Amino acid sequence: MSSARRPLLTATAAGTLLGALWFVPSANATPDAKPRTESLAAQVTQQARAVSAADAQTADDSADGVELADTGSFDTTPYVVGGTALLALGAGFVGYSVRRERLGF
Repeated sequence: MSSARRPLLTATAAGTLLGALWFVPSANATPDAKPRTESLAAQVTQQARAVSAADAQTADDSADGVELADTGSFDTTPYVVGGTALLALGAGFVGYSVRRERLGF
């Protein structure tokens, strides 16, 4: 009886995985809109050069006291707890299947 359920469980697991992957966003390398005009590109380049020059001056001023950027942090607790729970669940499934195999089910 359990061998009849095995393909059903495999199909359910595969369907669940495909359903979850359906929601993973895809990355497109093509732009959605028309390319920007030359004048906008020139403005962006000019702004980038101005910011770069200001950053270079600031870097020269504080060359002896190098500091890393403060990027902030996010709460990783849900990811750690979820990963640990899924790891324990997987280990439980492996242990359960080994136990059933040894008992001859």
